[in-house]
This record gives sequence, C-alpha cells and structure tokens, in this order.
Amino acid sequence: MKQINFIFTKNGFHIDETKEENTSKWAEEFKKYKYLALYELGFENNLKGLTPSAFYLYQLSLKFIELLSNRPELEVAREDTKVEASSEDLEYLMSIIPFAIGTEYIDEKWIQNVFEKLNNQFSLDMKSYKGTVQMYLQEKSQDLKIAKRIYFHLVENEEDADFPFAFLATYATKDKENRIVHMPLKHALVEYKNDQEQLLNLLSCLNVVAQKNTLIAQYMETGDLFHPIRLTSKEAYSLLKSVPDIEACGIKCRVPNWWKKKYSSVKINVNIGDTKPSMFGFDSILSLQPSLIVNGHALTKKEISELLKMEEGLAWLKGQWVEINHNKLQQLLEQMEQYDGTITLKEALTKTYMSNDDDIDVDMGIQISNGKWLRDILSKLKNPSKIKSKAQPKYLNATLRPYQKSGYNWLNQMNDLGFGACLADDMGLGKTLQVISFLEKMYEKKKDAHVLLIVPASLLGNWSKEIDRFAPKMPYYILHGKNNIVHDDTFITITTYGMALRNEFLQERIWDCLILDEAQAIKNPATKQTRAIKKIPSHMRIAMTGTPIENDLSNLWSLFDFLNKGLLGSASDFKEYAKKVQAYPEYMTKLKMMVSPFILRRLKTDKTIISDLPDKMEITEHVDLSKRQVVLYRKEVDKAEQKILESTGLQRRGIVIALLTKLKQICNHPDQFIHDTNYNPKDSGKYAMLKELCETIYEKRERVLVFTQYKEMCEPLSQYLESIFHKKGYIIHGGIPAKKRTGIVEKFNDENTYVPYIVLSLKAAGTGLNLTAANHVIHFDRWWNPAVENQASDRAYRIGQTKEVFVHKLVSNGTIEEKIDKLIESKQELANSILASGQEKWITELDTNELMDLLRLDV
Repeated sequence: MKQINFIFTKNGFHIDETKEENTSKWAEEFKKYKYLALYELGFENNLKGLTPSAFYLYQLSLKFIELLSNRPELEVAREDTKVEASSEDLEYLMSIIPFAIGTEYIDEKWIQNVFEKLNNQFSLDMKSYKGTVQMYLQEKSQDLKIAKRIYFHLVENEEDADFPFAFLATYATKDKENRIVHMPLKHALVEYKNDQEQLLNLLSCLNVVAQKNTLIAQYMETGDLFHPIRLTSKEAYSLLKSVPDIEACGIKCRVPNWWKKKYSSVKINVNIGDTKPSMFGFDSILSLQPSLIVNGHALTKKEISELLKMEEGLAWLKGQWVEINHNKLQQLLEQMEQYDGTITLKEALTKTYMSNDDDIDVDMGIQISNGKWLRDILSKLKNPSKIKSKAQPKYLNATLRPYQKSGYNWLNQMNDLGFGACLADDMGLGKTLQVISFLEKMYEKKKDAHVLLIVPASLLGNWSKEIDRFAPKMPYYILHGKNNIVHDDTFITITTYGMALRNEFLQERIWDCLILDEAQAIKNPATKQTRAIKKIPSHMRIAMTGTPIENDLSNLWSLFDFLNKGLLGSASDFKEYAKKVQAYPEYMTKLKMMVSPFILRRLKTDKTIISDLPDKMEITEHVDLSKRQVVLYRKEVDKAEQKILESTGLQRRGIVIALLTKLKQICNHPDQFIHDTNYNPKDSGKYAMLKELCETIYEKRERVLVFTQYKEMCEPLSQYLESIFHKKGYIIHGGIPAKKRTGIVEKFNDENTYVPYIVLSLKAAGTGLNLTAANHVIHFDRWWNPAVENQASDRAYRIGQTKEVFVHKLVSNGTIEEKIDKLIESKQELANSILASGQEKWITELDTNELMDLLRLDV
C-alpha cells in the first residue's frame, strides 16, 4: 500500500494514475475491484508508511471490520448482517479526514455509502461460506477480537436508592418472524433444552469471564446471571472497572454514557484566555485558570473536601455519578499549581492542539479549554460570517459577493490580530478581488504604508489589470526586469518570485504587508527561493493559493513557517509530529484544528457558495507577451503598415486579414507563426498562463476543455498539457471520426478514470458533444464572436452538469486581442451584431489611423 495515492470523488474514490505507475499487489487489486480490495485491507494489521489518502481508506476499512466483528448477532444474522456507523463513529471518521485531493466530497452520506459497499462484500462471502462466521473472520485475521452472542447491559435504576443500578445478560437469536432479537439469557435454557452442545457453546465465554471477575463468577454460581439483577453502586463500580477485561473475552458491554466518555471522572480544566489581552499577536499574554471539574461543572473547595472523605467508588454529586479515586484526586490537586499563571497565545495554541500525550496526560484527567475571549476569536476566524462587517472601501470599484465580503472581513480581522492568513479559496472564487479590497482599505487608513506583492511572472499583467479595474486610485509599481528600484512613495510594489530571490534589498525594509500569490511556490522549505522570501520582514503576511494541501505535510509546515513562524514548531519538531499523524488518526484531527483558524478555504461545492455564484463564471486572464513575441508582433505590424497605406479595396482587405491571422498566431506562440515544431513554453505568455491555470486544476484532479480555432495548435497544446497533468488527454478536431469522438466523450465523462483534458478545435466542438465532466473551459485564442465562444463553452455547461463551470479567456495585453476584448465587453450588443455578421470584415473597413491604433502593440 505504500506510495499509493487515491483521489476522492463525489461517489467514491480511485487510484491517482497521474503519479508514478504503481505495480504492487494492492495497486492492482484496487484497479480491478476497489471495494473488495478495501474490504480485504481492513484485515491487515498495523500497516505503516501509507500516504494520507490511503491511510484514511485504511481507517475506514478498519472501523468497518471492527464494527462487524463486534456484533453479537453476527453468527445468527450471517449474510444478512447490516453494519451501520453510529453518530459517534461518523463524527470520528469525519474528524480524521486528511489533507488530500477530493476530500471536500467526504461527508456522512459518503462514508455510509462506502460502508454499504463493504457490507455487500461481506454478504457475498458469507453466502458461499460453509463454516461459522468466527471461523471465516479468524481465517482473515488471527488478531481480530470477535464478539460472542452474549451481551451485558448495565443501566441506571433511578427508582431504587439502595440499588441504583440494574444488570442484565442477553444473547442474540432469531424470533418467529426470523428477525434478530436480543433475549434475556434465561431464554437460552428453553431454546437449547434439547441441544446441550449448542447451549454449552453459547455459554462457554461466561466461564472465561468468571475466571477474571469474581462478581460474574458469583452470579453464575447462584444462577442469578440468567435473570435481571439489582446492583449497589459498589457492585456497579466493580463491574464498570472490569469492562475492558470482559470485552477482551468477547462479551460486549452496554454501559452508561457518562462512564464510557469518562464524564464521571474528576479532571483539571485549564481555562486559557478568558479575558481580552492588552496587545494582539502570538506574543499576547493570556491568563491560565485551573479548576477541578466533573462533566463540565466546576467543584468548590467544600465539594473537593467532601470527595476526599468519601469511600472510593461511585458517589452521587451535583445530580450525577462521580468516580471517587483518592490517589488520583490528590495528584490532581498537586498538579493544579503548575497550571496557574500566564501563557503566550502561541504557547496556548501549541499546548492545546500540538502537544504530545506525554505533555498532557488525558488519563490523569487534565484537559485544556479556551476561555471566552480566545474561544470567541477562534470561532470567528473559523466562521468569517460571524466577524463584524467592515465598510467596503470608498473607492473600491466592485460589489463583493457575500462570501467575498466575509473573506474581506476575515483578512482585516487577521491583520488587526497580528496573524498571518492563508486565503485558499477554490480557483475562480475571486481571491484577487478580496485581497485588492483588503489593500484598498489599508491604503484608505494608511497612505504611507508599504505592501510587497510577489507573484509568478505570468500573473504580473493580470494583477495590474485587476488593480486598475477595481482600485484605480491605489498606486502600485511593477519591480521587474530593468525596473529594479523600490520607490518609497509607492503603496504596492509588485514583483516576481525570481526577482525576490535575486534582490536582497527587499529584505532591508520592514513591509506593512507581504503577500504571495500562488503561494505553493514556497511549499518546498529547502529551496533558495523559499528561504529568501521567508527572510523578507513584514508585519502582516498573506498567502494566496487555490491548491489544497496535499499528501506531503512538509508543504503545510513550510506555508505556516512563512505565515506564522513557530506555530507548528521547528522543521524537525514537525517532522516527528507528522510521523504521529501517519500512525494515529487523532493527530490529524489536532493538526486540522490547529491550522483551521488561519486558513480560509471556500469550495465551489459549498452550498453557501453555490447559491451565491452564477452557473457559469467567465474570467478574462490577461497575459504578457514574451520578448520574442513582442519583437515578432512589432515587426509584422511595421512591415504591413506601408502596404496598407499603399493599397485599396480587396487588396487592402486581403493584407489586413492576413496580418490579423499572423498577429493571432504570434499571440498564441511564435512557433505557430513561423511553422516550427519546437514550441518552447518560455516563448509564449499564453503557455505560461495555461500552466498557472492547469497546475491548480491538476492539483484538484479536475478536468478542462481547451479550445483553439487552429487545428495545427491542437497537438502542441496537448503535448504541453500532458507535461502539466502527467497524463495524456485527447484531441477533437474536424479530422477525428464521429465514432472515435463518441468513445473519447465516454472516457472523459467516466468518474472512475481520470482524463485531465481535451483540446478541441472551435469548429469541431460546436455541436453534439456533452462534456460535463469538465468544470473548466479555457479559450486559448479568441474567435471574436461571443455566440461561437458561448456555444463552445456550453460543451461543459449542459444538462447533467452538477458543478459550476469556470470559463477562462486568454487575452494578450496591449495586442489586438485585448482591444477587441474591450470592445466586446463595453458594447456587447453592437459587438454581437458586427462580429457575428462579418467576423473580421469590420476591421478591414476601418480607416488607416483607426486600423493602426487597433493593430499596434501598446506595451
């Protein structure tokens, strides 16, 4: 099972085939019959070194087998056994969900569906198995503790003060209607009066228990075990303490919840951060207030004194049963002193969530709880809708959607508290707009603040366009290439990861805010780039990423080492903690609770987000031309200008249309224009943007349709996409036969096989294709006819589509693509009528000045 990664889907899971091909026995089994393989996995003992996704499936199967083997009626019900997870089981399985691809689909219904599939595997086996269920399970695993048919029940008896508990032994059998029932043990004497061997087989486990528990031995000797028994609190306490030994013999015990949950135990509760500190940040000083509690109720000094005088066992106190253990109580009183005083917020969070069990002895009864102020703050950070809303910035040229307003409020709250923030919304939900809104608010309050924004080079153009659009009064400067001087009078300095690595002078000033877009660029803590960026000092830090934390927990540590240094300990400390996460599921629960206040992640699948989104989101992605593209573009415009001036009529029209084709090809990739086969990604701004978009799509194993109007671009695009997705997709153009297209569509829409992309020529994709497995559409080049582009986009957005569709339109900055895109945006009705009727004809009819303004490169 080592190194096998799984992808979780809406209806199940499958092996991640984009990783290195795994030919192990388990990989082959999961590929052939995944639910049979998962069922068999549950019988494996103590598997180590699994990936987070495989470890979670292992825990699911272990829990199923545990519940199956713990059913007293198993031998009677056989293939009709129905294993259902209780609310407690579901809560546990939900709490240990790992950081892995597709975990947003896992909910209680999803888990129950997996259990049903595992139940079917057991039923199929039992239908053909001739031996007993015990024999079957022991053949599967010698380590299983299989429940016997007998069940012990201990309940409270409130009507009798002298005998406040009642005990009953039952066994599983079938009634006249063939239903499974639990009957008092005395009925077995009647049912098996003519079958001594069956009776002895049923009762044999009682002899084993009697050797370990004198009370049960006594009841067997007197025959009381076959009838309901009244118990004193002392007798009940004796039985309750023996439950682990009794269950080890195969007899399951149903006992009061307060004992099972240790509610009856006296504990030290250390209350942290009850009052608001005088300053904010991780160095905030919080109060520590230790107290002794029982089931959440604090004990007074008088009550503690009374407990020490009482006889050991069970006592009725504050309307509930309390376990009296003098030695333990004395130890707790002695330990209370060490939890008195103060603690920093960072220490408090670490002690609450990241502590080892050696540090806080849960069995000794020490628990950490958040006081009123800390509880309120953490609750707001986990649920931004609870944060008091800040007014939208005065000069923000946008109306934020409700979830974006929550994100804007959350960023402001994190800044006020002095915490680093990870904005990890799904791609397409508007992270850029939320951050621009936050920065506009900062600029409104503090004009002389300095913000450093580090982005991939391919996104420089996008950021400048978005700031110009949404915050036109907010000054910014792009630190890139020859422009390598920081301006003191500029609010935002935008630079690239490469520039941040090369220019140490960025480390010489303390920035008010440092923001990383596509922050997965620092996921590897060992790279020079990551180390250089972490050295840049700042008061506030924001990481933007649509990529979920996946599989390698060192990525998470590196992200938090940037955002909130020290919160997850040192690299070596966290490495040791990560080993525990891989071995013990509860450590994953602790880790998620620790990081969740500092990560805001909303998904396209969230019901609150779905209701707030249009069914189809259209996003214009602005890209900068490469140096090679700029040279070729200007050269072709300059060459054509004189010819256009000297020509008229059809000749002029032919020159213009030929030039338009050349410019569109140059915007795609220089090698398309010069008819080369090299297609170096570095030579095209669109290739760089395609990589940014598709890397995020790949990380979530989503699917994308990439449209181009040029058949000759299909193969180069497919080769490039294969290098990003680590798996080959398909191509559909006019030369692909209809029968083959049908097969491609079926494979692409199959949830159980991951086909990452299809590259389609725009005309070939116009009709008849239903590609609803995709929730991303990328128009690599523009048709300049909204109706045709919409028809292509609707290959994904059709009947049967259950996800929101994000349509990304690539537009090269300063080129004819951008100028026509602006025309379409500003004059949609006019554009529709002009472009639909004549495509590019209207351009040829412009006078020479208008035409050259449209064609010239403005960068």
